[in-house]
Amino acid sequence: MELRDIEYFAVLARHGHLGRAAEALELSTAAISKSLRRLETAAETKLVRRTPKGVELTAMGQALLRHVLPLRLAHANMVREVADLASGRAGYIRIGTGPATAETVLPDACARLLMDAPKVSISTMISNNDQMIPELRNGQLDMIVHFAPQFPVPGLVNETLWQDEHVVVASERHRLARQRRVFLRELVEERWTATTAAAFLMWQSLLRKFEQAALPPPQVALITESNVLRLRTVAQTNLLAFMPKHAIEFAPAALGLTILPVKEVQHIQNVVLLYRKDGYLSPAALRFIDILKFMGSESAMTSGPAGRMD
Repeated sequence: MELRDIEYFAVLARHGHLGRAAEALELSTAAISKSLRRLETAAETKLVRRTPKGVELTAMGQALLRHVLPLRLAHANMVREVADLASGRAGYIRIGTGPATAETVLPDACARLLMDAPKVSISTMISNNDQMIPELRNGQLDMIVHFAPQFPVPGLVNETLWQDEHVVVASERHRLARQRRVFLRELVEERWTATTAAAFLMWQSLLRKFEQAALPPPQVALITESNVLRLRTVAQTNLLAFMPKHAIEFAPAALGLTILPVKEVQHIQNVVLLYRKDGYLSPAALRFIDILKFMGSESAMTSGPAGRMD
């Protein structure tokens, strides 16, 4: 089977009509028909049947269609790998990450890689696992650096990089800032910042803590995905935030932030590296993974604030 014929077949399957498929491919219907005949000859079976409205797939045609995406990914992986080896260029890395990591650890990791490989190109997607994992599985991302998914994801490698604690953050001028111990019931009247992702696990865990204590849920005054916006707002108001501890440690000291000692809500979560088990990773991507693992090692994470390396 020729990959070109398989691609034409996928377009025909999508449109269900020879004419519309030919138009989409900017080919003649005769060329599409000839391609289909070659594919059916190679498969030794009929892949489509004619209907008054166009064509529909046979059972064998549907079976072939299910393999189109893996074939495309395999072909793309092959082309990228050969290009990297042939030209010696470092490669192109597509990274998915969350707001906290994007604004703290990731800049140092990217800078370290770009210093080592000036020709490398990096693109990032800042979102949550619900959106990023499908992008990783279909080949749109090379890796994800984010909090561990709630459940194991088939076909993905999951490596823990470091652990991060979620804490309650306030301004140093907040009425509770000087207390040695803050109890959950003291936070009932406070207003909070939160993320826009309704499924954000840590925010859900905070809601459960209030619920388990028979307390009303936190009052949300600001919703945003930006940790910078959240931290600066908290610094200038009496609002509270529940967020990764390393986000506070990377924040400028001039903001005047503090962590409230609310032991009832402190929660530790793994930050992990996710990538496709059988996917191709360029030399640049492998180098970037090495950098992340170094930053996540015990020596790196204890050498400065939240793993910042001098």
